[in-house]
Amino acid sequence: MMPAVEIYDTTLRDGSQAEGINFSVQDKIQIAQKLDELGVHYIEGGWPGSNPKDAAFFQEVKKISFRKAKISAFGSTRKANTRVEEDKNICSLVEAETPVIAIFGKSWTLHVREALKTTLDENLRMIEDSVNFLVKQGREVIYDAEHFFDGFKDNPEYALKTLQVAYEAGAQILVLCDTNGGTLPFQMEEAINRMKEFFGGDNKVKWGIHAHNDSGVAVANSLIAVDLGAHQVQGTINGYGERCGNANLCTIIPNLKLKMDIHPITDEEMRKLREVSRFVSEIANLRPNDYDPYVGKSAFTHKGGIHVSAISRYSATYEHVPPEAVGNERRVLVSEQAGRSNLVYRARELGIELDPKDPRLLDLVRRVKEAENYGYQFEAADASFELMLREALGEKVKFFDLEGFRVIVEKIGEENTAAEAVIKIKVNEEVIHTAAEGDGPVHALDNALRKALEEMYPALKKIRLSDYKVRVLDEKEGTGARIRVLIQSTDGKNSWGTVGVSTDIIEASWQALVDSIKYGLWQKKKEA
Repeated sequence: MMPAVEIYDTTLRDGSQAEGINFSVQDKIQIAQKLDELGVHYIEGGWPGSNPKDAAFFQEVKKISFRKAKISAFGSTRKANTRVEEDKNICSLVEAETPVIAIFGKSWTLHVREALKTTLDENLRMIEDSVNFLVKQGREVIYDAEHFFDGFKDNPEYALKTLQVAYEAGAQILVLCDTNGGTLPFQMEEAINRMKEFFGGDNKVKWGIHAHNDSGVAVANSLIAVDLGAHQVQGTINGYGERCGNANLCTIIPNLKLKMDIHPITDEEMRKLREVSRFVSEIANLRPNDYDPYVGKSAFTHKGGIHVSAISRYSATYEHVPPEAVGNERRVLVSEQAGRSNLVYRARELGIELDPKDPRLLDLVRRVKEAENYGYQFEAADASFELMLREALGEKVKFFDLEGFRVIVEKIGEENTAAEAVIKIKVNEEVIHTAAEGDGPVHALDNALRKALEEMYPALKKIRLSDYKVRVLDEKEGTGARIRVLIQSTDGKNSWGTVGVSTDIIEASWQALVDSIKYGLWQKKKEA
């Protein structure tokens, strides 16, 4: 009988080491909350001893209550020839005050001698002291055996001895790491079987797998490990990670549930998988891979006439799983009906019951398709989507009309630039004309709009922008390329995302800014 399998997400630590990714503290908080919605068991927040940003994250995350996930801090064993209680990295792990600590040690003699510049015996003492010390602090300790499979190839007895030392020091779970990502499935199976024999094969030792994708088999290796009895699978959303990335949890989780009858998360949680995938890619400011298994835009897309004809009668003819199981949707490129069921589902999540035959729904499908074709994405812009939906259904979510605006950016010599925005809007037939300065054109525009509206809508004083991201959509167009702007806003209790797209960055920013303020005021109006 297979053990229960826990999901350990390291997007915020290992995933953030991918080229092109730089999460802010706020980014990490938002992603952690999304991962908790997905139902993962552990969220590795970072290495508190490595940089101020990760230390700040652990301070902020203490303020949040998670439904299911436990936050884990990550770090290394003590330094060679250093007392464990005096090691700065070990102390920072304790100071992070997380319920779980993941600590890695060396399994490969090459790394012990060449990277740590110490002896094999001292490395064993480093593992033992570090794990034992953290266990005595009352923490759940996960031991990551770095380079285990390379170490096993080089010196299997020593690699296994490092695991034994960590286990006897009190580590609750031993994680076998394919750190270089060079192990092939049949090689992994051999090493795992030997490890199980070493510990007596009685399943008393809990162990997990951490695979990198340098050979393109991280997911396969993770699934083989589970088939051989792994209790924990580590990975990242979208497979983000250093070099070629980590094992992709967006592929592993549905394979476990739908193919191996192992259920680390609920069916309801898994229906959020695509949403979480797209959310993380937007926050990372990386273009989603349309061809990713399960969550990609093209994963359940049909174009060929024979395929379309077949799936209209029986979807399993060309779909290995139901797309809705992972929160995706079937797309038929030649049919105007595609997307209707997805909008009905999204509307229901917002508390709106829609009749699939409602003629307004067909128009909304068309509008969403046209918007997405132009470059809009709504996964991280939930507020913009809800405004579009409610306005399509005839609900009034309008607090002002734009008469016009002008933005001036001035730079004289080597001095800093100065930005000023002049805006004219109409509120309840009253025309309001204001001007404001700011740190850049978007900030000036935001200040001018607030100045015009705050007297009429005092609730606006509680709403502020918390994040602003820009993405170039069609880089080959150069300075004429379309720009997508994502804005995250908060009122101190809730947060929401909005989006704007244009070839003009100011216009795109204006669209996202207006949606942000409209949505915030509308929410305050509902609460009143």
